[in-house]
Amino acid sequence: MSSLPQARDSSGSATKATLRAGTPDDAETCGRICYDAFAALAHEHGFPSDFPSSEVGVTAVRGLLSHPGFYGVVAERDGQVIGSNFLDERSEVAGVGPITVAPGVQDSGVGRLMMIDVMRRAERQRFPGVRLLQSAYHNRSLSLYAKLGFQIREVVLNMQGKPIGGTVPGYVVRSATADDLEGCNGVCRAVHGHDRAGEVRDALSQGAARVVELDGRITGYTTGVGFFAHSVAETNDGLRALITAATEFSGPGFLLPARNSQLVVWCLNHGLRIRMVTTLMTTGLYNEPSGAYLPSILY
Repeated sequence: MSSLPQARDSSGSATKATLRAGTPDDAETCGRICYDAFAALAHEHGFPSDFPSSEVGVTAVRGLLSHPGFYGVVAERDGQVIGSNFLDERSEVAGVGPITVAPGVQDSGVGRLMMIDVMRRAERQRFPGVRLLQSAYHNRSLSLYAKLGFQIREVVLNMQGKPIGGTVPGYVVRSATADDLEGCNGVCRAVHGHDRAGEVRDALSQGAARVVELDGRITGYTTGVGFFAHSVAETNDGLRALITAATEFSGPGFLLPARNSQLVVWCLNHGLRIRMVTTLMTTGLYNEPSGAYLPSILY
């Protein structure tokens, strides 16, 4: 990591930030920074924070630091932790985030250092593509990612509200089992050109995965309708069936591509609201989706 370029503050002076691999022992400090960073940024722009409390931030970061499918990097200055970033390595395409820098040292180049680090990690691990979602109100992060080679692919709406309930005629939603893994992977490959098998396995182990069937055939699945989960279906009807079957929209709600105007209007007509707008950005492998989907906050 010592070969990475130094971060510089707004005056052009080099910061003293250094990077190292994150460990579970960093969870408390990095989790508090994660909460503080998101809360400060959201407050600055008049939006609610993605993390409702410091405890939630700590729990989320602890899960990432202890999961073998995530790579974590921590930034330090003068022996103090000042930020962290993560790379989701569970599936064929890698996802970035959350990346957070302590409010007192933001805009010093530390975020850029940590982004370069995870991108180099993705190259070493030979991931064909890397993706992320960023809050559209945060112009500085969009500019940073664009300068690092990320392309804008989708405007994605964060939807929140009470569960809709009900069913979609002809579609059956049920809990997924290990025997459904290949069926789920096949739907994802048909829609995206790659699967997200590692995430599906995690959801299966947690009892969170569900599939939707039409005439006894799997036509879609979800790892949970929420911020940190994703859903894929051949059609909007299949995706609507998964959404209506959800008993909650976990975290700050689920994410819905704005281009899917039919489903956006359907959600609004069923009492959901748009909480904020995000931007899907990618490097490397990307195929235009050929079906319906809900990304996670990682991609």
